[in-house]
Amino acid sequence: MSVRLDDMDRKILAELQEDAGQSLDEIAKKVGSSKTPVWNRIRKLREAGVIGRQTAILDPEALGLEACFFVLIRTSEHEAEWQRRFLKALKDRPEVLEAHRLAGDIDYILKVRVKNARAYDIFYQALISEVKIHNVTALLSMEEIKSTTLLPL
Repeated sequence: MSVRLDDMDRKILAELQEDAGQSLDEIAKKVGSSKTPVWNRIRKLREAGVIGRQTAILDPEALGLEACFFVLIRTSEHEAEWQRRFLKALKDRPEVLEAHRLAGDIDYILKVRVKNARAYDIFYQALISEVKIHNVTALLSMEEIKSTTLLPL
């Protein structure tokens, strides 16, 4: 479901995407408005589900999580019980930053952030011990060229 946004909403959202820790005064100044109308718009955008939770973006390498793997999964299992166990296994693992179900030859792709290749192997061994997987291909990211949380507005 799409929400109708005007130019002011888009400016406010752009500011929040850039730095949600800014004060209302800072945002209002940058978007050319006053604090109360900005607060009311933010509240309405939250109520409409446009704005979700606010978080801090951490530097994985500063935390020792230097290896990023993209894991391609093919499965021959598509029953509800297998999917339930698979989704639970993914949700229980903090290493899994993203998981997507795909159309095409690959069933799922995971973005996994770990300390090193050994840590990835521990993750992999735990995953395959919990759910039957037909084929797994792990691709190590050599360099992150672009990573953003900013959506095009």
